[in-house]
Amino acid sequence: MSDAGDDMKDAASRKGSFVQTITAVAWSFFGVRRGRDHENDIAKLNPVHVIIAGVLGAALFVLMLVLLVRWVIGSGVAGT
Repeated sequence: MSDAGDDMKDAASRKGSFVQTITAVAWSFFGVRRGRDHENDIAKLNPVHVIIAGVLGAALFVLMLVLLVRWVIGSGVAGT
């Protein structure tokens, strides 16, 4: 059990850059990623940062969809 705790501490202490984290999350939302880049992400990125970036990315995506729907409905493009 101690090994798992050490592995989590090691993973949480990784110092991947903010730009690398955002790029990895954006590619995962898009659904396309090369295997070599995925392995790089696993080795370098902090999983806590990836989770935070993923939640923020999902919230931004939902917000953009809501704004798009409100714009379409408000502009009359949708028609009735």
